[in-house]
Amino acid sequence: MRISELGRRSGVSTATIKYYLREGLLPPGRATAATQAEYDETHLRRLRLIRALIGVRGLSVAAAGHVLHAMDEHRSDPHEVLGIAFGIRPPGSGTPDTTEEEPSPEAAALIDAMGWSVSGSNPAREVVDRTLRTLRSLDIAYDWRTLLPYAELAERTARLDLDRIEATTDPMEKAEQAVLLTFLLEPALMALRRLAQENESTARHTGDGSA
Repeated sequence: MRISELGRRSGVSTATIKYYLREGLLPPGRATAATQAEYDETHLRRLRLIRALIGVRGLSVAAAGHVLHAMDEHRSDPHEVLGIAFGIRPPGSGTPDTTEEEPSPEAAALIDAMGWSVSGSNPAREVVDRTLRTLRSLDIAYDWRTLLPYAELAERTARLDLDRIEATTDPMEKAEQAVLLTFLLEPALMALRRLAQENESTARHTGDGSA
């Protein structure tokens, strides 16, 4: 297909497609003339992924480029793609950096209690500790032990994520699934929690719930 059809089918303007080509987010098409190229379904799928990362998830072009390039480089290794997508380690860094800007003792205790194998540079560690510190500063008695039931739910969610990824056999599609689950599913999971909270409150306090 020509670039005009690619734009029509993807919903991305021709000017934006050319920009993505210049920035390396979209691979070049097959040259048919000095100023013309043909594009195929792989370009269409790539454009949809770019739109998802930038338009839906709000990544910058540079950040989306890092994720996409990592996906290309490690498309046969979903674990590596997930690591980069989560921000555990930057593309091309090789082995993970185990140094931390701040120690995260409560996250470390929770991870140890769950028996998880988690990179020392995973930024979620500090998110856990910072959140617990904030809660306690507001006189809400939370520590890492309080999070254990939530960690068990998160573990079940992670299994569902990885089951979905591993059900795909094509290496590129598997890498895309890893990126999409990382960046796009998270807001929906938070929304489900809000819906469940309303339902539970209705069931407990009004007697109108079906549960």
